[in-house]
Amino acid sequence: MDALDDAQRRAVLQLREITNGSDDEVAVSVLSSVDWDVQRAAELIFGTSSTSAAPLPSSSRSHAVQTFDIDDSRQGEPDLPVRQRQPSSYLSLARPLWPFIAFPLHVLSSLFRFIFGVLHIPIPQLRFSSLNFYRPLRPRPSSRGGPDRWLRELEEETGAISIGRSKLPRGTTSSLLMDPGQSSLTSRSYVTNGPFDDGRKYLPDFTICSYEDMLRTCQREAKIGCVILVSEEHDDVAEFKRSTLTDPAFVKTLYENDIIVWGGDVRDQEAWSASEKLQATTYPFVAFLALQPRRNPSSSSSRNASPPSLTVLSRHQGKSVPSSGPTSAQTLVDHLERQLLPRVTPFLGRIIAAQRERERDRHLREEQDRAFQNTAKRDKERIEAKMAEERAQLEAKRMAEEEARLASQRRAREAEIARQKESDRMAWRRWTRRAIVNTPPGDAGQGSLRIAIRLPSGGRIVQSFAQSASLTSLYALVDAHFIPPQFTAADDPFALPEQSSTGEMALEDHILNQAEEYWGFRVASAYPRMEIPWKRGVKLSEIDQLKGGGQVVVELIDGRRRAAEREQIEYAEEDDGYHTEDSE
Repeated sequence: MDALDDAQRRAVLQLREITNGSDDEVAVSVLSSVDWDVQRAAELIFGTSSTSAAPLPSSSRSHAVQTFDIDDSRQGEPDLPVRQRQPSSYLSLARPLWPFIAFPLHVLSSLFRFIFGVLHIPIPQLRFSSLNFYRPLRPRPSSRGGPDRWLRELEEETGAISIGRSKLPRGTTSSLLMDPGQSSLTSRSYVTNGPFDDGRKYLPDFTICSYEDMLRTCQREAKIGCVILVSEEHDDVAEFKRSTLTDPAFVKTLYENDIIVWGGDVRDQEAWSASEKLQATTYPFVAFLALQPRRNPSSSSSRNASPPSLTVLSRHQGKSVPSSGPTSAQTLVDHLERQLLPRVTPFLGRIIAAQRERERDRHLREEQDRAFQNTAKRDKERIEAKMAEERAQLEAKRMAEEEARLASQRRAREAEIARQKESDRMAWRRWTRRAIVNTPPGDAGQGSLRIAIRLPSGGRIVQSFAQSASLTSLYALVDAHFIPPQFTAADDPFALPEQSSTGEMALEDHILNQAEEYWGFRVASAYPRMEIPWKRGVKLSEIDQLKGGGQVVVELIDGRRRAAEREQIEYAEEDDGYHTEDSE
């Protein structure tokens, strides 16, 4: 031992604690064969791994053991001394032959265990493999299924069932949703006269999860945790399972106070890791842990600021019989009711109250944020609707203005076209007055036709036409009287740019080229009233109503021009002095 360094000495001490005090020379030889790996050395001694397995990484060999704050000030019950076992040289020599000798006994034991397990009859622990007489030919893996499989085996071995499987599973009620005046540690009072009166045996409500998850649950929900570790290599485990784990008072106390129970066999990887962190040396092993304030704050202000830490409240290991044993049901129940619960419950109650307060604040903030978001959403929708309405009004106004502008432009263009047409029409009218009306035909004095014309303004004119005069000359005379007085006859044009011929022929060609009505008025006989439409090449003497002269009436077609032209024409004659040939 003197030649070993500090790390090797710690490895020897850990291996001795795991194997309940094996010889130092044997421990050193086993550790040196596995490169000082405590885990592989323990698996090699307990026969759960082959020597040909690949070595673990150096990081796993030198992993840091998780530590907890240990509070054993009020426990008052010293641990039993660790029983030292001296290895036997005869057992080492006969070990290769024992598997073949114990194999029939192991098969018989398994058969009886199966039959009694199906019938739910508790039987003593007769597993010959626990005496190391029998080792399977193929090495077993380090993980045998975890807490779930261990619980099923425990139920088969004790003939009891987990109370959590017969009633509500753990976690259906949260401590954060309870009434503010109640404590989560007394939330299961309904079990008092419930499942314990049906004559069946019950186990604690074991949590099926990993050890780390159990610790996180205790820390998150501010609950007390109970860790139960056993080892089939110890003779006291079977009695602990039958007497303590199925004791109604112990199960009832754990269940009523909502204590999270986790357990396992150290032959499993998860339970072995938990035993390393809790520094368990003797089995069965029971530990209680919960959140507690930190012990050595620098000041009172730091005590209020520092969060509580998960602390090991007490550890119990050793025999469960007699009733005063460290792991007996009576000892554990008395410890819970007289020491642990009165000391831990008030602090956990304050933590739960603070959690409820934070939860209410969180809900209140969520409701306020939700109300703010809804209000902001409604305001946004209202603003967007108002903006959309304003945009629609602006667009309608813009479209109305655009339509008005286009209509104004259209009216201006129409007015310009009308003015241009009127200007052209006035130019032809003035040319007609010079070229046709004011130029009498050569036979105007021979058998002329006297025609009285009543204008739309009410005035009358009498005009003598030659026998050869055409209907165009009559229409040209009437049309010339629509020329405003500011246009004098002396200023009338002699010719027009678009004129292709002279005289009445030029006027008739121009009229035929027009798409619309050219004259803008009608000529009709006075009595009987018959319209005399304009036709090209028709003489006045050929018209029945005008043979020998007559009286005609002029009517405007376009009523809108009537008022304007009524003011422009001067009518000087009131009596035409008309005399027919018959009257003479």
